[in-house]
Amino acid sequence: MTDVLVLNADLGPLHRVSLRHAVRMLVRQVAEVHEAQPDRVIGVWQVPTVVRLVTYVVTRWRHSRGPGWSRAGVMNRDGKRCAYCGKAATTIDHVLPRSRGGANSWLNTVAACYACNQRKGDRTPAEARMPLRVTPAEPRWGALL
Repeated sequence: MTDVLVLNADLGPLHRVSLRHAVRMLVRQVAEVHEAQPDRVIGVWQVPTVVRLVTYVVTRWRHSRGPGWSRAGVMNRDGKRCAYCGKAATTIDHVLPRSRGGANSWLNTVAACYACNQRKGDRTPAEARMPLRVTPAEPRWGALL
């Protein structure tokens, strides 16, 4: 087992880290061993399977709203596929062009191949007669991780 579960100070699960990262947390005294493998040690510590943070980490931000917009996030959300033709996407297209007030937002951007992006140009999909195959949506944290 190479992954180690990290618990918050209130024993709520946070995430998993590598064994190496967990040992670094123990050395820095950021965490302590909560559960360990029997009869196995690394230095003065038993080999951990679960570590608990010494101080509480606030995680509300992850549950309140989704991630901020980014080009990489749009590509990841759309599976690196063009929203117009389905081929491999290399660019980001604004559904409502920026010249007409379109913003960099999850609901206004889609992944697009270079050819479709050039063909659509400074028009809306309806004006360019290029219907979207997917509807842009704001992703949740789990979809981008």
